[in-house]
Amino acid sequence: MAAQYILVVDDEPDIRQLVSEILEDEGYEVAIAENADQAKELRRKRRPDLVLLDIWMPGEDGISLLKSWQESGTLCCPVIMMSGHGTIETAVEATRLGAYDFIEKPLSMAKMLLTIDNAMRSEKLVQENKGLRDQVTASNEPVGNSEVMKKLREQAQRIASHNDTILIYGESGVGKEVFARYLHANSKNSDRPFTKVTISSLEEDKVSKTLFGWESKDTIEYGLFDEYRGGGLYLSDIAALPADTQKKLLSTLRDGSYTRINGSDPINFDLTLIVSSQHDLHDDVTAGTFNKDLLSQLSVVPLLIPSLREHPEDVPELLNYYVDFLTEQEGLPYRHFSVSAQNYLRNHQWFGNIRELRNLVQRLLIMGTDAEITQEEVEESLGTEIPIFTNNISQEPNHLFELPLRQAREQFEHDYLDFQLKHVKGNVSKLAERVQMERTHLYRKMRSLNIDPKKYGK
Repeated sequence: MAAQYILVVDDEPDIRQLVSEILEDEGYEVAIAENADQAKELRRKRRPDLVLLDIWMPGEDGISLLKSWQESGTLCCPVIMMSGHGTIETAVEATRLGAYDFIEKPLSMAKMLLTIDNAMRSEKLVQENKGLRDQVTASNEPVGNSEVMKKLREQAQRIASHNDTILIYGESGVGKEVFARYLHANSKNSDRPFTKVTISSLEEDKVSKTLFGWESKDTIEYGLFDEYRGGGLYLSDIAALPADTQKKLLSTLRDGSYTRINGSDPINFDLTLIVSSQHDLHDDVTAGTFNKDLLSQLSVVPLLIPSLREHPEDVPELLNYYVDFLTEQEGLPYRHFSVSAQNYLRNHQWFGNIRELRNLVQRLLIMGTDAEITQEEVEESLGTEIPIFTNNISQEPNHLFELPLRQAREQFEHDYLDFQLKHVKGNVSKLAERVQMERTHLYRKMRSLNIDPKKYGK
């Protein structure tokens, strides 16, 4: 477990020494500064979990330093102010500027430790609540008691206890985020914050800044590696990582340290990094869009999440789980699946995997009125689903305009390339000329749409 890091800023040597010794005895990692300039430099090198800040210091005082952090938007952690000459007005001003609390000198060590503990707990709740909306949409633990899922959970536990960098493979909807959270929960950093970021949702020119942070002479903008230091970070859709960021991440994993954008000081890389992809990244390496050495660093022990089609015996348990979940979390009326409905759904193809199952349960709870969900109702509901495309299966929707924009675009691209490939009999060079698209991008597009050009040449 990573020790929490506290920065102590005070111009009195005896106080710095006493406070640092007590905090270290309590298991904290401590850095000390005797003035504002030293505090700024230490804070630049590493994001603290908490700052103990003296108000009266030579040069720039504590209130001015706190104000500069607050106004620049870089007040990154709880700050506890200390003073032997404090007034009510000073305490109010410190609180207005974002200080967590105010303690008087001479310091009561018991009160100081209690205040620090409360501040740390409060910050942890803030961090956890940042991702609360995402967390409530997924199980905290993978659901299913099939042999497939039992072995997968055991494998995940072993990987989590030995690896700080983990690659997850799996089709869309199989529950990669659930396993990412499960891996974090079983890692040495399980008591520290965890968050998810989808790379493809970020603007390409901001990915490196988001991960590594940015700094100038007077400003620090902490990235996710700073913010979740000692915790867990899940990067979904790692294939979308820009080439320059791939090189920077490779260097980070090799060296165990990184530098912020425009920075020069190396910062220790200390977090559980989990990444995921919907397809084999070796294909991207072949296409020249993913760094071969980075893939080697990421995939020491990859974790493959099977499709729901590979463990259909878990379908009844998943159905019951999502009924309970949706009635509790979304206030939907409780209904139960008949045995025949459960057996029927065990034989469903589930090309959308667990996400498709969850959406089906939600639709049936909303639309139905009877307490029991019958097989006939399930068949009718599945019959009204908007079709999706999968490997070797193209199901035309009744009307393209009924689809969400992204799905409509993907459906059109799939059918368009399918049509063109038939004309060129699977020849990708001819296809590239025909559709006026560069071959590397074309290969990547076909992979994302589950199209295998080799099958068109038969």
